[in-house]
Amino acid sequence: MQSFPKPLSAKEELEYLKRCKTGDKEARDCLTLRNLRLVAYIAGKYRSSGVEMEDLISIGTIGLIKGLDSFQEKKNIRLATYCARCVENEILMHLRSTKKSNRDVYLYDSIGSDKEGNEINLMDILEYEDEDVVDRIAKEGHLQQLQQHMQKVLTKREYQILVYRYGLGDEEERTQREIASMYGISRSYVSRIEKKALAKLRKCYERDL
Repeated sequence: MQSFPKPLSAKEELEYLKRCKTGDKEARDCLTLRNLRLVAYIAGKYRSSGVEMEDLISIGTIGLIKGLDSFQEKKNIRLATYCARCVENEILMHLRSTKKSNRDVYLYDSIGSDKEGNEINLMDILEYEDEDVVDRIAKEGHLQQLQQHMQKVLTKREYQILVYRYGLGDEEERTQREIASMYGISRSYVSRIEKKALAKLRKCYERDL
């Protein structure tokens, strides 16, 4: 791993904090640089998230800077302890937003078209609220067709992972991390299986056109 400068001593840290509070940019940059070891340590806890380590450190550094800017000595808490929370919060916020974004992409990815040439995605098939009877019957037909395609072209593991991911049938919707834990594999491997399964379904629908 990349090497970082050693942390400041307690006395040096206090001096740089005082200067930082007066708007001294050099002091702020020094505090940031000397706390990068802390950022790297916390980022290392999220190696299995699928995000590159360098990116995690960059994101964590943003949290570190926010921590330095908002730190208040009078609250009787160590700078490292306070900044560690800020770094971890920043990384977690990024991971949550990325997960939501990725899931939105999967749900709205096209998996084919209906007989009229209208594009179909998983959200179309899974969403049932506020529909009239005609729409519901049509979507139930799509869901039945999806089930047939899944049984036809997917492996047993691919089939089950899609069932868990999107809460198909009576199953509860699960995250990639939860599924990874169930199978004893990495989250990134679950993501690859999911993408491969969706690609197979897409080809299956294309052949039906």
